[in-house]
Amino acid sequence: MAVASGAANASETAATAATESSPNNSTFRVGVILDLDSLIGRTGVNSLSLALSDFYSVNSNYTTRLVLHVRNSNEQVLDAASAALTLLKELEVDAIIGPQESEQANFLIRLGERANVPFISFSVTSPAVVHPSSSYFVQTAITDSAQVGAIASIIKHFQWNQIVLVYEDSHYGNSIIPYLVKSFQEVNARVTYRNSIATSATDDNVLQELYRMKTMQTRVFVVHMSSSLASRFFPHAKRAGMMVDGYAWILTSRLMDSLYSFESHVVIESMQGVLGVKPLIPRSEKLTSVSQRWKTKFVHDNPNYALQAELGLYGVWAYDTLFALAMAAERVKLRLPTSSQKTRFFDTEISLTGPKLLEAISEVTFKGLAGNFRLLNKQLEPSSFQILNVVGTGDREVGIWTPNEGIINKKLKSVIFPGESTVVPKGWEVVPAGGNKLRIGVPVQPGFSEFVKVEKDPRNNATLFSGCYIDTFDDVMAKLPYPVPYEFVAFEKSDGSSAGSYDELAYQVFLQNYDAAVGDITITYNRSKYVDFTIPFSEGGVDIIVPIAYDDLNSKWIFLKPLAKDLWLTAIALFILTGVALWILEHRFNSAYRGPPSNHAGMIFYFPFMSLVFAQRERIVSNLARLVVVVWMFVVLILSSTYTASLSARLTVQRLQPAVTDVLQLTRKGDFVGCHKGSFIFDLLQDLGFDKSKIKLYELPVEVHEALSEGSEKGGISAFFSVRAYTKLFLSNYCNKYTTVGPTYPTEGFAFVFPKASVLVADVSRAIIEQMQNGRIKGIERQWIKNPMCSGGSDGTVASNSVPLQSFRTLFGVTGGITATCVAVFLCRYLYQNRYFVRTVTSSSNTTFWSKVREVCKHFDGRENAATIGTNLVGNSSPRSSSTVVPVSSVHVEIIDGVNTVESISESASESTSESVSVSESTIV
Repeated sequence: MAVASGAANASETAATAATESSPNNSTFRVGVILDLDSLIGRTGVNSLSLALSDFYSVNSNYTTRLVLHVRNSNEQVLDAASAALTLLKELEVDAIIGPQESEQANFLIRLGERANVPFISFSVTSPAVVHPSSSYFVQTAITDSAQVGAIASIIKHFQWNQIVLVYEDSHYGNSIIPYLVKSFQEVNARVTYRNSIATSATDDNVLQELYRMKTMQTRVFVVHMSSSLASRFFPHAKRAGMMVDGYAWILTSRLMDSLYSFESHVVIESMQGVLGVKPLIPRSEKLTSVSQRWKTKFVHDNPNYALQAELGLYGVWAYDTLFALAMAAERVKLRLPTSSQKTRFFDTEISLTGPKLLEAISEVTFKGLAGNFRLLNKQLEPSSFQILNVVGTGDREVGIWTPNEGIINKKLKSVIFPGESTVVPKGWEVVPAGGNKLRIGVPVQPGFSEFVKVEKDPRNNATLFSGCYIDTFDDVMAKLPYPVPYEFVAFEKSDGSSAGSYDELAYQVFLQNYDAAVGDITITYNRSKYVDFTIPFSEGGVDIIVPIAYDDLNSKWIFLKPLAKDLWLTAIALFILTGVALWILEHRFNSAYRGPPSNHAGMIFYFPFMSLVFAQRERIVSNLARLVVVVWMFVVLILSSTYTASLSARLTVQRLQPAVTDVLQLTRKGDFVGCHKGSFIFDLLQDLGFDKSKIKLYELPVEVHEALSEGSEKGGISAFFSVRAYTKLFLSNYCNKYTTVGPTYPTEGFAFVFPKASVLVADVSRAIIEQMQNGRIKGIERQWIKNPMCSGGSDGTVASNSVPLQSFRTLFGVTGGITATCVAVFLCRYLYQNRYFVRTVTSSSNTTFWSKVREVCKHFDGRENAATIGTNLVGNSSPRSSSTVVPVSSVHVEIIDGVNTVESISESASESTSESVSVSESTIV
């Protein structure tokens, strides 16, 4: 303490004496606040003093001079604040170099904002200190966030994907962590654990944390802490057996730079093979000269610390900081007096020189000891980083990393890892230190024991594990290229019952109570949030199992079942529409379609239905009507043949159909449904619209069978939702009683569960693929599930056997189209032939609209004359003879049509009073 203070006072006295002859307005007062009892503080003071002397010896013609006023912060925030207030109030300094630590900087930068005095630090590297409000804080050191890219490149180079962060629990230690985590994510690496160690931690505390990390699988550690804590940490890591083959350690720049300050036995015995990064300081003659003179001066001022006499990274940055500040002062030229207006914060004067110095130093660029000096956003511009390997008492360079190119030449020189090994550590161990086996959780669920079975051995009360998926896991793990010792652990309570659902079992893996989980565990999105799955080894999907309903051959309605309900209704509607179309086409010409209204209705329904047995005797005189009848006969032939075939099959073979056809039918009726207890299907059913109260949970297949047999009305269920593997096994046992209906809801299949980012996931997945391709997994399944399918069908499913409307949709469409076209052509011809009459009726202004419609309909109800029948409808093209109009009531007419048939026409007297028929004279007998 005395030695450091004496050196500081001597430096301040010498600097003051050197500038006594200078005018006051060209002398800039600079405060220095450092922890003079620390190595960085001593190094900084020595560098600043040497730099001040060197600068003005080279630039003796400069009109400005700096005077340094050094104060000791004693590694305390309050002491640093007190020193800053003294410098600002009593000496009215124009700038302050310091403080040394980020905790002090967070407080002092507010003083700088109030007094308009720049604080310039060459040792605060925390990226969390600089923020938009700290406009008067300048970092002439490379921020810690600049090195995370270099560390991530090392991780990527050695293909490590799991990292443990070990850092000092302080502002300095915590500030870099978010940047490290983000950089690791960019190279597909994951931080599996963060271990913060307090600066006041005892040796026992440190050892306890080390043993905790040793029990983890990860073997790559990134260390970010001060040299004082690290000098205790690594000897304990050696004692814990963590500096041996298989481990990898990476140090951040500040710790790597301070290795020279460690006692030699700490480095030699406890840090061999450690990797680290440090900003690259280019070699130069000036650096060599300054280093030699710096060391001589340091030993002279600090004789008790001769062994730690190393310029180091912070000494170089301090040297360049003084040069930059001196150049800025020369640009400002004149020192302005402080403002008489005082701030409200600690009653300090407001500097008028500070803002000018801040602006000037932000623009200074030169080639310093550390390379090119240039500030970007008040931070030293990042440079390249060395990648170093601790060997012997020092370190050696194994690579260079640049922000633009990454690792130069994409490779590193030969690296010696802990344990004097040249083999790159895998970065993880399957079995944590201590020799414990992996604990594999197995669900305890009664029911489908063919898949997973957990039982107690009555002889020794040992737990026995068996089943298709237990054998599958054993087979897959045996294919890994390295041995993995493991043991199965039942997921059960003390009484032997299940400890929870499959979601809870997966969560126990996340909590590291199990190292993995094996069983009939489906991959779901919710579970994937906190665990990782291998690729599925079993088919996925959710089926709906429902009872099979048998046709009752004694049913009085059996004759209706060959055709579906919608087909029946459509066919009946088409029958009626065809009858109406024939009436329209024949009514004006055919006496069979005339008479009282009851006769009209009878013919509309009679003719189409009689065509079913081809028993109609009525003649058709219109060509359009004949076309309609031909097409309708074709439809009737197909429809009757289909009905006959379906009814015959139904009466001779017992037909099966599902009791329930889809989910909408279940939800609409409010039926009860079921699923396997502990399954994710419970949530799926709620998403499908089922109320919780309508969902029942079952464990045993026999319970499901009984519930489905009873049905929802008798306290059971109408359908059971099951994953595909369960469905196959259940239907093989109850093949003739149940079937599947509706869509299969897609899900992933069964898979093995591992913790997030587990290194085993990829290797186990590859082993599963191999065993699936060579048929091993299928062979294991056949050993446990002897008859996975129903013998009577391909998949155990049946569908409704009534002929659906879909089968006749095209035929009905053609028939309807032709019929509608014929009617439209006939009506258009009628309107054209009677256009004068229609025009006369519609143009009348003395009648209402409906009366006009009635008049037209009355005209349409009249009978077409025989000549029109012969020429226009029958197709006789012979010229007409002269015609005679005769009252219908007074004559009996026989009309011989184009096919030599005779038709008797008679009209009632009531109709004939206003009606006459014009016929050819040659046709009247």
